[in-house]
Amino acid sequence: MRGFLICVLGALVLAGCGGGGGGGGSSSAPAKPGGSAPGTARTTAAPLPGAHRAPRERVPILMYHVMNAPPPGTAQPQLWVSRADFEAQTRWLADHGYHGVTLQQVWDAWHHGGQLPSKPIVFSFDDGYHSQLSNAMPVLRGHGWPGVLNLQINQTRQDLKPADVRRLIQAGWEVDAHTYTHPDLTTVDAAALRHEIADARAELRRTYGVPVNFFCYPAGRFDARVVDAVRAAGFLGATTTNAGLAGPAQSPFELNRIRINGSDGVSGLAASLGAAEASA
Repeated sequence: MRGFLICVLGALVLAGCGGGGGGGGSSSAPAKPGGSAPGTARTTAAPLPGAHRAPRERVPILMYHVMNAPPPGTAQPQLWVSRADFEAQTRWLADHGYHGVTLQQVWDAWHHGGQLPSKPIVFSFDDGYHSQLSNAMPVLRGHGWPGVLNLQINQTRQDLKPADVRRLIQAGWEVDAHTYTHPDLTTVDAAALRHEIADARAELRRTYGVPVNFFCYPAGRFDARVVDAVRAAGFLGATTTNAGLAGPAQSPFELNRIRINGSDGVSGLAASLGAAEASA
């Protein structure tokens, strides 16, 4: 389990999640068929502050991409959040009583009687950039919080390496699937759809020995055919780029998130979070 850095943005960023880019992967030994079953995986964690059962609680899922200051001339600089800004944002969240959790923890609270801390919040990171390891992971670890890596497998061949993904998993991060190549899934044929969804999940599970129970739609693009393919691949749910809180009353394959842009800083995050919570 090793290190990690940012790389290509160019075309990957231009095609990215709701405007974002590339992808990444996850860690450990191959999944054992008789081990933790995909729908029943549990996240082991230290005692949760304000632990409570939350079968109906709506939870914010923040969406980040590259965790670094953008170089001059970078395409779509809003996809880049500096480490300093991220540190300030997480400090504000901690000061206001939030506690980071994984999406699996949220799912288990919704469906399996699991517990959540007071004011749970999910930090999701799309694509798979080294800066997610080098900048985001240490900041979250300082609060005792995990992250969720939505990994595009091709990113592990050019940026966030498999050893880096394993290091994130070792730090308590969850790994979910974000296809191989980040296509618009509504435009690909049936064979490509299976490859980008079902084969990607199988490869992540085999490579890193983790459940990979959730999917993230590239650029937030999906339709009924894509949802059917995600469900058929065995995923429990999927995240979108639709704004708002995620909750058990909505389709599990259309979970909302809150995009965090490079220009947001603390005030922008607070405003987006407040708007989502006010409309819940």
